[in-house]
Amino acid sequence: LFPTVIVYVIDTPRCKSPATFMSNMLYACSIMYKTKLPFILVFNKIDVEDHGFVIDWMTDFETFQEAVSQDESYMGSMVQSMGLVLEEFYNNLRVAGVSAFTGEGMSEFFEAVSAATKEYETEYKPSFEASVKARDEQESKDKETNLSRVLEDLSIERDNE
Repeated sequence: LFPTVIVYVIDTPRCKSPATFMSNMLYACSIMYKTKLPFILVFNKIDVEDHGFVIDWMTDFETFQEAVSQDESYMGSMVQSMGLVLEEFYNNLRVAGVSAFTGEGMSEFFEAVSAATKEYETEYKPSFEASVKARDEQESKDKETNLSRVLEDLSIERDNE
C-alpha cells in the first residue's frame, strides 16, 4: 500500500465569517473521522489573508467566542456551541497555511505531509493489515462452515434415497 493522507483545503479569506469557518471545521471533522486516515488541514490564499486568525480561533476558545459574538446572524448561537464541541478535534490536527501564488508555507505543508506519512506507516497501516487479516480469516471460516453444511446436506439426501 502507498501511504495515503487526507489534505482538506480551505479558502482562508472566506473563513473571516465564523459560520463559514465552523462549517468547514465540521466538514473536516466528519471527513477525518470517516476516513480514519492521517489528516492535514490547509488554509490557502495566505497571500491574500493571513491564516493567523483561524489558528487563534482554533487554539483560544475565548478569541473564537468573541468573533462569534459579533456575528448577529441566526446561526451565531449554534456556531458558538459547535466551537466548544470541536476543541478536542483541533488538538489533534495538523494545520498548514499556504499560498499557491507565492509559494509561502509550502515547506511547512510538506513537513506536515511527511509527518502524516509516518503516522500512516506506524498507525493506520498496521491497523488496516490486522483488519484485512481478520476479515480473511472470517471469510475462510465462513467458507468452511458453508462447505460443511453442503456436505452434510448431501449426506442426508443420500441417506434418504
